[in-house]
Amino acid sequence: MESNFILELFGNNIWSYLIIAVIPLGFVTLYALVAILGELKIASWVQDRLGPMRTGWKGVLQPLAEVIKLLQKEDITPTNVNRPLFNTAPFVVFIGSFAAFAVIPFSSKFIPADLNVGLFYIFAVSSFGVIGILMGGWSSNNKYSMLGAIRSASQMISYEIPMALSIIAIATLSSSLNMNKIIEMQSGGFWDWNILGGNGPILKIVFIPFLLVLFIVYFIGSLAETNRTPFDIPEGESEIVGGYHTEYSGMKFAMFFFAEYANMFVVSSLVTVMFFGGWQSPFGSFLNDPISQVFWFVIKAMFFVFVQIWLRWTLPRVRVDQLMYITWKVMLPFAFVAFLGVAFWSMIKP
Repeated sequence: MESNFILELFGNNIWSYLIIAVIPLGFVTLYALVAILGELKIASWVQDRLGPMRTGWKGVLQPLAEVIKLLQKEDITPTNVNRPLFNTAPFVVFIGSFAAFAVIPFSSKFIPADLNVGLFYIFAVSSFGVIGILMGGWSSNNKYSMLGAIRSASQMISYEIPMALSIIAIATLSSSLNMNKIIEMQSGGFWDWNILGGNGPILKIVFIPFLLVLFIVYFIGSLAETNRTPFDIPEGESEIVGGYHTEYSGMKFAMFFFAEYANMFVVSSLVTVMFFGGWQSPFGSFLNDPISQVFWFVIKAMFFVFVQIWLRWTLPRVRVDQLMYITWKVMLPFAFVAFLGVAFWSMIKP
């Protein structure tokens, strides 16, 4: 925790920890509004239309109006649901998403919890999403919700395996699961980021394809992990109405919605940390102070959020059998070979 400027400023007391907890919550709330606006506007641009234009200047307040509308809606609980699980599921999904922000290193001076096993921690808490979705789908007593929950569980479990290989490969390359140390290993400029072979001799160029494959595998897996197109079959509106959240309304539906956007930032942050230098400036020591580092980190992560939104309005939804084929027969073999290549490079590099 020595790298946290809040503790350095206010000391090691309860108020410092409350501030550390509130800052990510405020950031997630603001980010979700921006991401929703981005979703609406990018969708409209792709489809050659204007999108929301009436609520605020050029429609910038539309996300706020959507949130207020959801909060005001009646909270309906169907008669034959399992009430304890039905009411708990949205909170479990949201807790899993928000808990991941505890170890995201926004800069060298602000990491809410600088854990030595940060990567493992995020991978572990992300499983809360699977549990919550299964709880919501099963407890709804709705066949469409149950189908969506089963699809989501099989999808997440399958895609976590190649994603885990990507994470293990980066941990092997950096000799650490600490996210801050992984970023520090990529110091020096964009040519020293892991996507370009990491900080090492010119020989690293031979191993760039392995790291590029791991990046592609992880990013595709992250789309499945967050139920984003082309892997949005748990919510497939044209097939199963709305999937696991069909019976939810009001605040509970908003929490599922909120958790999905929070997950998008979490997986984008992991891509940034593992492959694109995290909070490191692309120009080495230039503009690499703690304030600038927050800017670099957020702008990199938001770029990958933009790509996820862009892909939603570009690609068609895959079938369930295609989903399983991609993960088990394409991504897993490629990830395994790339992992072996990175492990070999880690052994021979000086």
